[in-house]
Amino acid sequence: MSTAVLIPTDQLTDFHDACVARRDWARAGAARFENGLWQFIELNHRYNNLLWDEEDLARRREVADAEIAANKRAIDGYNQKRNDAIERIDEILLSALPPATPSATCRLNSETAGSMIDRLSIVALKIFHMGLQTQRSDASAEHIASCQAKLERLREQRDDLACCLRELLEDFAAGRRYYKVYRQFKMYNDATLNPFLYGAGTAAGAG
Repeated sequence: MSTAVLIPTDQLTDFHDACVARRDWARAGAARFENGLWQFIELNHRYNNLLWDEEDLARRREVADAEIAANKRAIDGYNQKRNDAIERIDEILLSALPPATPSATCRLNSETAGSMIDRLSIVALKIFHMGLQTQRSDASAEHIASCQAKLERLREQRDDLACCLRELLEDFAAGRRYYKVYRQFKMYNDATLNPFLYGAGTAAGAG
């Protein structure tokens, strides 16, 4: 069994939580990991944090439209980098194993380990921010109780997802399951694929 493939899920979720708890972490730019698998786990989490903040900012109504447009452009950029990090996570994990051959004992998994790590990153953000809602002194008791119930559900979701990731990684290492990196092909960010960027006209783009 390749130790390079096994990511301790408790270490992963603790890392996600510790980063989120430092509200200046994502924008500070200081990286804890400079290479290898954890470099891209950290990058993925960083861009999810930045995306979260930009998504919140993009919902503002009291600012100029130009500020919302800037938020939307930042969202596109961060989302592309987030997906790039997911693919690098998957590439590194796959490179640690011999090529898999589909068989009765080795099944193709539709979701990659990188995408599951990405989902755990997002759930960590939801847990943190939902937790803040349970601590509000200006909210009603009903709001606090509702958010507390949601927080418990989110924690359950993360526990289940972490368990699934652990089992998937163990199956990868044992040759029982494999996945493929298909690429995300974010067409809206590509000036050669988005008709509104390469000049094909609004009619062609709408069609």
